[in-house]
Formats: sequence, C-alpha cells, structure tokens
Amino acid sequence: MNKIKKVFYFDTETTGLDNRKHDIIQLAYLIEIDNEIVDEGNYFIKPRDFGVIDEEALKVNNLTIAQLKEFPSSATVYRQLHNKLNRYVDKYNKKDKFSPAGYNVGFDTGMLKSFFIKNGDNYYGSFFNYHIIDPITFLYLLEYKGILKLENYKLGTVCKYFDIKIKAHDALSDIKATRELIKKLMEYVKK
Repeated sequence: MNKIKKVFYFDTETTGLDNRKHDIIQLAYLIEIDNEIVDEGNYFIKPRDFGVIDEEALKVNNLTIAQLKEFPSSATVYRQLHNKLNRYVDKYNKKDKFSPAGYNVGFDTGMLKSFFIKNGDNYYGSFFNYHIIDPITFLYLLEYKGILKLENYKLGTVCKYFDIKIKAHDALSDIKATRELIKKLMEYVKK
C-alpha cells in the first residue's frame, strides 16, 4: 500500500525578516495530494504589531500602512487556515502530515510556526512534518555539477532561466512558480 503524498506549497510575504517580531502580511498556498492540486488559498493579513514594520518590506511588497490596516486580522486568517488544514490532515495521526514546500522554505516555515504561536497554537507540527521540499538546494547541486550557472539564485532569476512566468513578491504567483520549478527540476532526477 502506497503512502498518500501530501504537500503544502506555500510562500509568505512579511513585515520583516525576524519571525519573532515581524508578521506575515500575505500567505499563499497550494495543497497537493498525490501530485494533484486539491486546494489553493491566498490570504492577506493585518500585522499584529505596526510598530516593527520594516519600510523596505513594504517597498518590496508594494504595500502601504493604510492597505495593511484594511486586511483581515491575524486571528481571523489563522482560524480560516486552521480549518482548511483540518480538512486534509488528521492532526492526531503522527503519520498524516503535510510536507512543507517552497523556495527557501526554511524562512517561510519559521514565519508560519511563529504565526501559529502568535495565535495561541504551539502545535504547528500537528499538521506539518520536517521533510521540506525546497528547490534551491537542488539548484546549487546543478551548479556544483556544472549544469547550471546563474548570476544569482533569486526566484525571479531562476524562473526566467527555466521560462516560468512569475510576478515576483506576490506570494501566490511565487508559490505557483516554485511548484512549476520543482516539477521541471524533477526531470533531472532519473529513476
């Protein structure tokens, strides 16, 4: 009997780089079960603390403080996300978890764990395992083997090389492009 593969592709846009003090302002995801997308979401989130917003983050995301104030609260989005995750994972079953996937996904998993904690939930691990899927390491291996050489490994640069359309710094566009990139990189893996 084959194990069901559950992947939570996601990307965050944030008010800064420190997951303890900065907040997620956009969270987009694709839920893939056995290689099929079964759900997608794109949440904009009002920061919990407007006092620590990095101005550079706002520029990168092309957002204003006024726009952020109009987004749904962190608690509202947390409840919506939690309900969505409950549809696909039995959080009490240690073998039924999503593998988190994304580009430089270590950053995003840190932000998502913090998002859970800031909303009174210490059980991120109830939904996610630690078998992350991140194409950046594979790209570095291709460079090491002499197969790939890029000026940098920003997602936009990599997508351009692989002819993948992307609207950079939009979480939903970024994660769709990342999933497409992972699928293209799988062509390099021989069975």
